[in-house]
Amino acid sequence: MSRIGNNPISLPEGVTYTFEKSSGKVTVKGPKGELHEMIGTDFSIEENDGMVSLVRPSESKRHKSLHGLYRSLINNMVVGVSEGYKKELELRGVGYKASVQGQNLEMSLGYSHNIFLAVPPEVKITAETPKGQSPTVTLESIDKQLIGQVAAKIKSLRKVEPYKGKGVRFVGEYVRKKAGKQAAK
Repeated sequence: MSRIGNNPISLPEGVTYTFEKSSGKVTVKGPKGELHEMIGTDFSIEENDGMVSLVRPSESKRHKSLHGLYRSLINNMVVGVSEGYKKELELRGVGYKASVQGQNLEMSLGYSHNIFLAVPPEVKITAETPKGQSPTVTLESIDKQLIGQVAAKIKSLRKVEPYKGKGVRFVGEYVRKKAGKQAAK
């Protein structure tokens, strides 16, 4: 039994959806934009009093495994077009900097060269350096998968090391530090 798949999705005001049964294409439109996703053609969508439910065709293992996935994807689309998603990354380290020119992110992460990263146009990116604090990079988008992928790419450019805690991390992320070598006595 899929507990996630059986949960209904509430549609906020101003959000509409269309479902093409023949192709399995779900389109969700809202005040922030429009998203598309392909789900299995076997599944169907029912609407009752502003709540949307995903119905699986059978109790087979394949349908049960996809039921919760498709429900989560549709729910992420509904939240994205109504509220949007935001991720903040901080660059911790001496001399670490970030700046944005258009859709290009330029970062200085302690290497001998600067790193340039082209960000997709669906993601809005800003970089700021408050006085006395680490530089922060803020990502905003309606697509949860895309914003997560871009954030993971930025984090992979300089992973947080466990001794001094230098690297790229999410704001508020806790990194467990290791003890260094002990001096011989």
